[in-house]
Amino acid sequence: MLIKDLKSLEKWKKSLPKKSDFRISVLVCAGTSCISSEADLIIAMLEGYIKEHNIAAEVNLVKTGCFGFCGQGPIIKIEPDDITYVKVKVDDVEEIFNEHLLNNNTVKRLLYKEPFESEATEDASGMQFYKKQLRVALRNCGEINPEIIGDYIVNDGYLALAKCLDEKTPAEVVEIVKNSGLRGRGGGGFSTGLKWQYTAAVKDDEKYIICNADEGDPGAFMDRSICEGDPHSIIESMAIAGYAIGAENGLIYIRAEYGLATERLRIAINQAREHGLLGKNLFGSDFSFDIEIKLGAGAFVCGEETALIRSMEGYRGEPDKKPPFPSESGYRGKPSSVNNVETFANIPAIILNGSEWFASLGTEKSNGTKVFALAGHVRNIGLVEVPMGTTLREIVYDIGGGHPEGKEIKAIQIGGPSGGVIVKEYFDTPVDYESLLEIGAMMGSGGLIVMDEDTDMVEVAKFYLDFTQDESCGKCTPCRIGTKRMYEILERLTNMEGEPKDLEKLEVLGNNIKHASLCGLGQTAPNPVLSTMHFFKEEYEAYAYRTKRTAYLIEPKKCIGCTKCARVCPVNCIEGKVREIHKIIESDCIACGACFTACPTNAILKP
Repeated sequence: MLIKDLKSLEKWKKSLPKKSDFRISVLVCAGTSCISSEADLIIAMLEGYIKEHNIAAEVNLVKTGCFGFCGQGPIIKIEPDDITYVKVKVDDVEEIFNEHLLNNNTVKRLLYKEPFESEATEDASGMQFYKKQLRVALRNCGEINPEIIGDYIVNDGYLALAKCLDEKTPAEVVEIVKNSGLRGRGGGGFSTGLKWQYTAAVKDDEKYIICNADEGDPGAFMDRSICEGDPHSIIESMAIAGYAIGAENGLIYIRAEYGLATERLRIAINQAREHGLLGKNLFGSDFSFDIEIKLGAGAFVCGEETALIRSMEGYRGEPDKKPPFPSESGYRGKPSSVNNVETFANIPAIILNGSEWFASLGTEKSNGTKVFALAGHVRNIGLVEVPMGTTLREIVYDIGGGHPEGKEIKAIQIGGPSGGVIVKEYFDTPVDYESLLEIGAMMGSGGLIVMDEDTDMVEVAKFYLDFTQDESCGKCTPCRIGTKRMYEILERLTNMEGEPKDLEKLEVLGNNIKHASLCGLGQTAPNPVLSTMHFFKEEYEAYAYRTKRTAYLIEPKKCIGCTKCARVCPVNCIEGKVREIHKIIESDCIACGACFTACPTNAILKP
C-alpha cells in the first residue's frame, strides 16, 4: 500500500492483523544471541507444526528481536498468557507446541526460576529482571517482527513522522526534542535538540542526517539489538530529524561485523521506500528524504563523529580538530547532524507522547531512560533499560540478580574502554550524567561490566589498554605512543618485571595523554588505569614490589585427593596420590588455571 497522507496511514493500520485477532501469539527471539543457539531452527519447527495442524489463523508466530534477557536465550514468550520459556532447545519445541499451543498446558520445566526460589515464575511480567525496567528505546524489541513493516505500523509506526509533516513546522519539532531533555546516548550526553537546532540554523542547500551505529565498546550490544529488533524506528527518526534540520539525505554508518543488523536495516529501508515512507514528497508534503547504508571496517575510533565522517567519505578513519563542528561542516563539507542509534530510537515516542512526558522520566538534568549491556560476574546477563537516576545497586542486584555464586562484587566498569571503575561504596550512586562524573566515572555508550572479589584489577586495566592502544588511529602522538607505553608498563608489572617507579610513570603518562590527545578515544583511554590505580593501589603495588603470589595454591582442608588437578596440569607441577592432599610446586606453576577449573571442591586458590 502506498502511503500518501496521514489518512492513508491510519487506513492501512486498521487493515493490518493485530495480536488480539489471534487466539495466541508465540514470540520467539531471533536476535544474534538466540540465533547462535539455534533459534532459527526453533522458529522453522514451529512454522512447520502450525502449518501441519492448519492453525495459522489462530496462532500468531512472531520472529522478534532481542527480549533483553540474553543469558536465558533462546526465549519463547506466549501472549496473552504472559508465559516466558527460557533456554529453549530444539528438542523442546514439540513439547511446547503439543502442550501449550494445542492443549494450553504450561511446560513448567522451561520456566525461569528466580535465584534461591524453588518455584518457577509463571507471571513473566513479574520477573525481577523486568520489574524495574522501563522500555522506551527498546519498546518494540521483542514485540514485533522487525522484517515485517506491518508489525511496526500496527504499533503506531511512522505516525510520529506523519504528525510532524502534517501538524508541525521544522522549528516546532526541534523545540519538542529540545524541551524533552533528550541527550546523546552515545556517550557525550550533549542535548539532541540543541544539536538539531545548530544544524538547522546553518544555511545550505545540502545537509545530512547521520546515524552512528558503529558500536565498538567491548561488551556493548545496545545499538545492535535495536537495529536488529526495531529498524523502522531508526528510519522514521532519521526522517523526522531530516525534516527538522532541512536535510533530504540520511546515512547509517554501521560496522560490517553486524551482519544481521545490517540486513534488517536494508529490508526496512526497502519496505519503507516501497510504501512511500522514504523517497519523494513524504505524506503528500514537499519534504523528501532517503537513506543509504555505509559499512565500516570495525575501527573503534570511528565512533567519534569526525572520524566516522572521514571514513564514510572513503578516507582513513581519523578525527579532525573541532571547530568547525559537523553541524557546520560535516559529510562532504556540508552541515551534518550525527546521533547514535539509541538516541534516534527515543524520537518517535517523544513526538507521540510529548516532551513533558519524556522530561518527567529520569532526573532533573538527565531525562528519559538509558539502555545498558549488563555483563560479567552477574546472574542475569542482558540488555537493561531503566529510568535515569536508577542506582547501580538496583541494576546489578535487583535486575541483574547479583553474583551467580554469591561472591562479593568488587567493582563495576562503566563506559567501556573510555570509562572507569566504580567501587562498592558508590553502588548507591544514581545513574545519570552528573552523578557519575562526580565520582570520576562516565556514562559512556552503556557497557556495564560487573567484577567480583577474585578479579585482578591490574589485568582489567591491561585488557582495556590493549584494546585502546590497538584501536588508536595514530594521528596524534600522545595517543599513538602514550597508550603503547602505558600498555608496556602494565605488561612488565603483570610479568613480575616491574618496579615501584613504574607506578609514577603510569600516572604521569595517563594524565598527559588525557590532556594532550586530539579526540575522545585518546582523552579517555587512560581512564581504566587511572581509575583502578586510585581505588586499588595496593594491587598495583603488589606487582611493582613483586610481592604478589603468581602461583596457584591448594587449600588442604578442601582437597579430597581426586587427582583431577594433577591430570590436567600441563607442566606436572602438582604432587599427590589418590585420596591424599595434593600440593602445587609454586616455582614450577605457570598459572594457567587448568587446575582451578578442574577442581570439583573449590580447593584451588587463585594467585
